[in-house]
Amino acid sequence: MSLDINKIRNDFPILRQKVNASPLIYFDNAATSQKPQCVIDKLVEYYSGYNSNVHRGVHFLSEKASAEYEKSRSKIKAFINAKESSEIIFVRGTTEGINLVTNSYVRTFLKKGEEVIISAMEHHSNIVPWQILRDNNGIILKIIPVNDKGELILEDFEKLITDKTKFVSIVHISNSLGTINPVKEIIKTANKHGIPVLIDGAQSAPHLKIDVQELDCDFYAFSGHKVFGPTGIGVLYGKKDFLEKMPPYQGGGDMIKTVSFEKTIYNDLPYKFEAGTPNIAGAIGLGAAIDYINEIGLDNISEYENELLAYATAKLSQFPELRFIGTAKQKASVISFLIGDIHPYDTGTILDKLGIAVRTGVHCTQPLIDSFGIPGTVRASFCFYNTKEEIDILAEGIKKVIKMFK
Repeated sequence: MSLDINKIRNDFPILRQKVNASPLIYFDNAATSQKPQCVIDKLVEYYSGYNSNVHRGVHFLSEKASAEYEKSRSKIKAFINAKESSEIIFVRGTTEGINLVTNSYVRTFLKKGEEVIISAMEHHSNIVPWQILRDNNGIILKIIPVNDKGELILEDFEKLITDKTKFVSIVHISNSLGTINPVKEIIKTANKHGIPVLIDGAQSAPHLKIDVQELDCDFYAFSGHKVFGPTGIGVLYGKKDFLEKMPPYQGGGDMIKTVSFEKTIYNDLPYKFEAGTPNIAGAIGLGAAIDYINEIGLDNISEYENELLAYATAKLSQFPELRFIGTAKQKASVISFLIGDIHPYDTGTILDKLGIAVRTGVHCTQPLIDSFGIPGTVRASFCFYNTKEEIDILAEGIKKVIKMFK
């Protein structure tokens, strides 16, 4: 099936605007994706039609909101092929999902001197929570190194594992390089040693078909706003046997069955981890985004985005002044680059004047960027609503940047 790109682009109202008198070209999809009209309409529908709290009322609005909220949970279960809806926890995003695991599972079950392995490719969200545990609880943090192509050195991963290694947390796709990590192989290796694995799926959920049962990961987190849903909503998947033995992450309404001053009995899964009034609109909007992705088809999305990546790589290779940062064999939808000695912020500012939105800086992966000995990169990240014509305009913009700084 070939995608009708014009029809798809018409689904995203923000793409119709002009920036600095030029049509908007949005190449910052790794930071956040744009929202189709159906998601926007779903948010309006909730707030104007059945705005109410969930699970706490017998009146019509509450029952309608609760049904829509739980329907979204079921859609997400199918989207990542979890065994049960109770394994789907609504969180604010990937960051909160990782923090939930570090503060509930790892803080509870790992002892001082035991080890956690992450990689040199991680987003700050998958570094800082582990450093906090290291500093406060005495766990040992080990790092899988990255080669100069931006690929994990897997043989070093196996060497890092000892009898004290009790957890692995790894990014599926690098947000700054686009590298697709061999997470299935990593999980298989960890499983041989009985080590649980968390996958940061913030960048993989929008681009790849995810099957958590096939991967056999123990936890998988992703953000709604990167899969064309609202901000402030995300998902933590966890295997039921792990979630059942984990203590609550936060206390408050909806995560309890009964409360007295002597004792609190916690609610069943998934509500044990959903304290307080959740982002109801966000969860319902995320369900609409999942419907939209399913309608287009993730296989179709991946095929088209791979075309865009190959086209952009070839197009930008024409500039001898341009240096690609991250040249892994397996990549998805991201090109990071520098132009000679031009600071990435200068490049990004000039491209913005032409209506082209790219990301500049360290992309919340400062240790990784520092390892390349550079101040940051310009990052163009693609999505299925982008076009080859837009990439041509990006190339013309880069030509202008080079000419200006000559």
